[in-house]
Amino acid sequence: MLLSLVVHTYSLRYWLPAAVMLGTAPAYLLPWSAWRLLSVLLPSRLYHTVDDRAYSFYQSMVLFFFENYTGVEIIVYGDDIPKKKENVVYLSNHQSTSDWIIADVLAIRQNALGHVRYVLKHGLKWLPLYGWYFSQHGGVYVKRSARFDENAMKKKLSSQAKVGTPMYLVIFPEGTRYNPEFKKVIDDSQTFAAKEGLAVLKHVLTPRMKASHVAIDAMRDHLDAVYDITVAYEGTLTADGQRRPAPSMPEFLCKECRRVHIYFKRLDMREIPPEPLFFRRWLHERFEIKDHLFQLTMAVDWLGFAYAAAIALGGFMGYKRKGSVMSLIAGLFFGSVSAYGAYRISFDPHDYWPSLFASGSLAVVMGMRFRNSGKLMPAGIMAGLSLLMVLRLLIY
Repeated sequence: MLLSLVVHTYSLRYWLPAAVMLGTAPAYLLPWSAWRLLSVLLPSRLYHTVDDRAYSFYQSMVLFFFENYTGVEIIVYGDDIPKKKENVVYLSNHQSTSDWIIADVLAIRQNALGHVRYVLKHGLKWLPLYGWYFSQHGGVYVKRSARFDENAMKKKLSSQAKVGTPMYLVIFPEGTRYNPEFKKVIDDSQTFAAKEGLAVLKHVLTPRMKASHVAIDAMRDHLDAVYDITVAYEGTLTADGQRRPAPSMPEFLCKECRRVHIYFKRLDMREIPPEPLFFRRWLHERFEIKDHLFQLTMAVDWLGFAYAAAIALGGFMGYKRKGSVMSLIAGLFFGSVSAYGAYRISFDPHDYWPSLFASGSLAVVMGMRFRNSGKLMPAGIMAGLSLLMVLRLLIY
């Protein structure tokens, strides 16, 4: 009975925001459809102005669930995000169904949420409600490889640039999500890179250049910059350098991702080579940087390391004052285990078992010693610190 209640309560963490977002979609799309029919007789720029404002309002509600309801911490590194709106192409690595919302997270910081448009794979155009809307909002559906219609994409983007449509075009050049469980996709990507004489990437897929090149080429005079974005969900890289799958949208809404690390790089249009061959090399080099950044995106568990240092210092002080070899050995042992645990938590907040073992053991041992001796130093202090550490690990 209790287990069933826990399971149902946990599922509500996802179904509540999902129901609100899906339930409001028809309410949003019905008046929008009326506006779209009316705007056929009006200038295209006017349609996009109203549409962008309405989309910004709707997406603000969606962002509330992803950023406020989940309590996720967004950590941005690299360049400062410009305060003013810009016409940009947004290039990012792709690993989760939540990736599209990260673009919104950054766009709203420039008050450009309504200008976000996407380059999406062709199959998504049949998505109920949203499929047709994304196209009318300015998005582009593309097919892969030989079926890619370069002229259609160039025509649509050029026409929007011509009438001055604000542009925050989101592209995931990898073409599909990186998932460490899809070994064949990763192997094929790495084999292709090696065959073409490109650097083999470990944490991202080899980028496809066609859609990115067409978009930038078609709107070069309209664009202010290219935003090169690297997204890393905390907990997807283990201490031994192995990748784990990024959280899905349900997992994200269920608050299973504590932090999202975003490396933001603004590239001036003069830095982007127009020639296809050089553009391909340039794009791959940008993804080489992303590959390297994945090894650096960890949040150091400073509290855990401080706790480990306190244990080791306590053991040393016991040895120095009373000549207790056992205090020294215990201090060094539990201090080392705690430091190792803090190191693992720095890569994955859920990997807390070494830290829990050390703090739990010390809470029991030092608690019993405090009860027998009644001395605050060192037994009482260390028992209290260890108990607080146990609570932090279990609650956090």
